[in-house]
Amino acid sequence: MRYLLDVNVLLSAIWTTHSHHVQTFAWLADKEIAVCPISELGFLRISTNKKALTAEMIKARQLLDKFCSDLHAERIPDDLPVLESHPKTSDQVTDHYLADLAKKHGLKLATLDGQLKHPAAELVR
Repeated sequence: MRYLLDVNVLLSAIWTTHSHHVQTFAWLADKEIAVCPISELGFLRISTNKKALTAEMIKARQLLDKFCSDLHAERIPDDLPVLESHPKTSDQVTDHYLADLAKKHGLKLATLDGQLKHPAAELVR
């Protein structure tokens, strides 16, 4: 099985100070992974946000590039029309889109979000 990584998985895998870093990195050990523009943009946005991780943009971009290169991450396009994803609330919009995108590409969405109830989502443990 191949996995599209949710933003929270990218954050926890790349930032060694993240509380789930060891768990996430161990889970990734034997997985085939993919990223998409939404997950990469989310990683950069949160990593460089002054209220979150406060990294410099250049550092966040370098870490993301190295991670994707080291783990041979496939890059898939965000090619699912937005209205083909059917979240029920505003809190579900991005999560459900990513899960639906993963499903379209024959992947599972790897996430740390235990609240995400979607058949294409798999909780990283």
